Order: sequence, then C-alpha cells, then structure tokens
Amino acid sequence: MRFCVLAVALVLGVCATPVRADPAADFHALVASDWQWRLRDVPTFASLTGDHRYDDRWTDFSPAAFAARRAHHKETLDRVRALDRAQLPAPAQLEYDLFRLRLERAVDDDVFPSEYLVLNQIEGAYRDLPELVRNLSLQTAADYRALLERLRRFPTLVDQHIGLLKEGMQRGVTAPQVVLREVPKLIDAHLVEPEATPLWQLAFASLPKSIDARTQAELRTRARALIRDGITPAFKRLRAFVVRDYIPHARSTIATGALPNGAAWYVARVRTETTTTLTPDQIHELGLREVARIRAEMITALKESGFKGDLRAFFDFLKTDPRFFFTDPKQLLSAYRELAKRIDPGLPRLFRTLPRLTYGVEPVPAHLERTSPTGYYVGGAAKLGRPGRFFVNTFNLRARPKWEMEALTLHESVPGHHLQIALAQELPEVADFRRWEGFTAFTEGWGLYAESLGSELGLYADPYSRFGQLTYQMWRAVRLVVDTGMHAQGWTRQQAIQFFVDNTSKPEHDIEVEIDRYIVWPGQALAYKLGELKLKELRAFASKELGDRFSIRDFHDQVLGEGALPLDLLDARIRHWVALEKQRARR
Repeated sequence: MRFCVLAVALVLGVCATPVRADPAADFHALVASDWQWRLRDVPTFASLTGDHRYDDRWTDFSPAAFAARRAHHKETLDRVRALDRAQLPAPAQLEYDLFRLRLERAVDDDVFPSEYLVLNQIEGAYRDLPELVRNLSLQTAADYRALLERLRRFPTLVDQHIGLLKEGMQRGVTAPQVVLREVPKLIDAHLVEPEATPLWQLAFASLPKSIDARTQAELRTRARALIRDGITPAFKRLRAFVVRDYIPHARSTIATGALPNGAAWYVARVRTETTTTLTPDQIHELGLREVARIRAEMITALKESGFKGDLRAFFDFLKTDPRFFFTDPKQLLSAYRELAKRIDPGLPRLFRTLPRLTYGVEPVPAHLERTSPTGYYVGGAAKLGRPGRFFVNTFNLRARPKWEMEALTLHESVPGHHLQIALAQELPEVADFRRWEGFTAFTEGWGLYAESLGSELGLYADPYSRFGQLTYQMWRAVRLVVDTGMHAQGWTRQQAIQFFVDNTSKPEHDIEVEIDRYIVWPGQALAYKLGELKLKELRAFASKELGDRFSIRDFHDQVLGEGALPLDLLDARIRHWVALEKQRARR
C-alpha cells in the first residue's frame, strides 16, 4: 500500500522528494546560452572564433534587431541577478562577477543610441568588408561559397547602415563633420574594377591549390558578378549619401557632451572603458600631473643625450633629423620584423607561461593607411590557424621615426598585446566569453606596461630609444588630458592638437590621426594610462611586501592567469596572492 501511495505521489508530483537544484549548473547553462546567442547575433564574430555555422551572414543592423539586443541584455542580466552567487564554487564566482559586469555594462550602454554612429574615418562598411575577409580562414570551396553568399547579402548591410545614419541625422546624433573628410576617399578604394578591389585581392586573386581549376573559375565568375552588380553599386550609394547628405549635415561639434544626453553618455563611456569610478575631471587632473612628471624625466633624458638646447628644440630635432627615418617602406617593415624576433628570446626571463600561438608583422593595408595609427594588433585564432598580427603603417615615412619602434613593438606584439591576448585564448576551463572578450583598461594597460619592460629585455640602450619610450608614456598621459578636455571641458580640436604638440615629439600627422580617433572613440584612450598605473602600483606593492621572495615571473603569471579583468578585481587578485605568499613564507 505504501508503494502505491508513493507511486501516485511521484506521478502527481505530490509529496515527491524535490530535485536538488544545482546553482553552478544553472549559471554555466546561462553563460553557454548567452554565448550561443552572441554567435548568432554577430555572425562575423562567430566566423572569427572558428565557428562556421553563420559564415554566410552579416550582423542585422535593423531597428528591430537593436531592440531585441537591448531586451536580451536586460533579460539575461535579470536572470544573473536572480542567481545566488554565494552558492557557486570559487572559480564560478569570478566568472559570475565578470559575466554580470559585462551585462551591466551592456545595459548601461544600451541607454545611448550608439547604433547611429556606424560611420567615421576608422569604422564603417568600407572597412568591415576587407577586414573580415582578411581574417577569415578560406581553405575549401565550401568556405568560398559561404563567403559568396555573405557577399550577396552585403548590399543589405550597407543599406541598413545608411538607414541608421539617416535616423541619426534626424535625432542629432552624427559623427563630427571634421573627422569625415577622408571617408569618401576610403570608400573610393572599392569603386574600381572588381579585380582591383581590396576584396578581390584578399579573397580571389589567389585561391587554394586544393580547389580544382574548374571550381576556381566558377568562384571567381560569381565573385566578379557580385562585386560588379551588388557590392560596387552599394558602395556608390553609400558614397553619394555621405557626400550629398551626411557630411553637409553632420555636427560641427566634436564633444560627446554636445550630443543629446551627451554628458551622461561620456561618463558611461569613461566608466566602461576604464572599469573605474573616476570622473572626467579627476582623470583630467591626473593627466596633468602625469604630464608634468614625465616632462621632468624627459628633461633628464635630454641632458643625458648631450643635446644642446631645450625640450622644444629636442622635439624638433627628433622629428626632422634624417638619421631617424627610413627612406624605403620595405626597410621599415624589415626593421620591425627583426626587432620583434630580437625580443622573443628574452621573454622567458620575465614570463613563466608563454602562448603557443605565433604572430607576425605585416604592413597596414594601403587602402587604410592614411587614417590608421602607426601600428595596431589584430588577434589570431589557433582553431583557424590564424596567427596574431602586428600591423605597421608604412605610409608617410617621415611620420615613422626609428626611436619609437622599440616601444611600439613591445606594446603591440610581445610582451604586449599578442602575449596577453593569446594567453587569454589558451586559458583552460573558462567560459568562451573570457577567451574572446576583455576590458580595455586591462588590455591596453598591459600593452603600456609592457613598454616599460623594454630595459629588462635589453632594449632602450641608446638615449633616443629611451626618449622614444618616454614619448610613448607622455602620449598616453596626454590622452587623459585631451580626451576629457574635448569631451567634458569644452576644448577645441585645435587646442587638443596643440597640447599634444607642446608635450610630445610625435609627428603632426600622427597627432591629428590620434586626436580624431579620440573624438570618435570617447573614453577609450583613457584606459591605457589608468591600466598601466594600476599594474605598476600592484608590481611595486607585491615587490615591497614579498621582498626577496618576489618573482617577476610569478607576478606576471598572476596578472595574466585569469585573462582580462576589471581593475578592481585585478587589484583584489594580486593582493590575495601576496597574502598567500606571505603565509607560505611563515610556515
């Protein structure tokens, strides 16, 4: 009789023993579900991670898609908040904190209409297309057919962008007119015969030998038709709209604060990019103090070099003396490659753990070089067989002095971006979002901190390279002043340029490119110096507390061992590690 009662209870769900909940399983399932949503929502990102399910699609830029994204962010954050963090094991608690912060950041940013800012001198469909193709792993005929389908859909993406730009004009949310001056020329790079386009050169000029000749001919025929009949007309529509409507009606102001709800928008950008609660005014004052400190170091370095003259004269000397410049782009590129490989053997002295993924040094594509910075890094993907790449700008050689090469290489390749980002991708047993996403203050702070390791790696041996490193330090300190100056304190573009000229030896072309970048990426430039200062603070703290037991290799393992972290969590991690090391010493 007892058995029958239990059986009935189990069937009806009455008096049955409740199934014990597993908070960790629920959390990991939510993280995994969100990751799959992200791959579906941003197909190009999925392709770059090595997930080929969406290789034939573009991200949807329709108003309905943006509304759905905002709803997803809010709903997922509500679900995360409903979980009890205390019931998760320690590793999952860190993942919880990072996942929740990512969603909170997304929900905060969703308040502001950033979707209307899809075009400027460094962003837009004209760049998205070749940059995506450059980073794809095209090996088989199926890969190319998926790409051809993606190319067929590209005009829709362009038209969606035009629709957003039009709506932004109606709402008073546009890019500043001053930064749009080169955009028509950037689009012009695509308005040539199909075989001369960047797309063709990257994807179809040379096909894998594993694809038979007949199939190659078929793929090229289809590509030529898609470029001629779809992509080129789409770019013509974009160019006509930009020249006729967008640039003439773009805003004359440069500050984010001049946009609707712009002051709050800038504060939100600062909080997201720096992972701190510092206000723009506090950062501005910190920047002024850093500029003064580094300027004093520059004067000392000037005297050590034996130069006769003041700092302004030394800046002019560094920017004009022929000894500091190559005359052939190939020489510049070769010198960067040689320098990168000279750094590699010294890394084990400072790092216990090194990435398996390799990297290379390549020139910035010709169609992008006029508006690109001196150098930048693009991450690789072991799953796709794609190495990390340090891109070097070989345009306008008189803007590429030799004395900046060591600092730039340390920042962009190793031990800077490549080492940190590749290690993050190779972390065992962490959620995918932690391998592929980061925090600017950590990532760029690490790149700037990596520049300071040059002397420990045998670099900065001559006074000019040493001064170059100080110039790069000053460059990032100046950013704190001019970014907040323009976006929060009413500075003009020319004021920002002049402050840069007065305090660095960087060429004016570089300075204008930099200032225009800060205008369209508000707050991003603040992350470098704030992240670097935190890393140096933590290294000094750990060295002082641990004394003879301090190991720079162990310290770097701790900094990089969990991937990119917000600065407060990085601080807590290092202080916890130091406390554990001190406990071990007392045993």
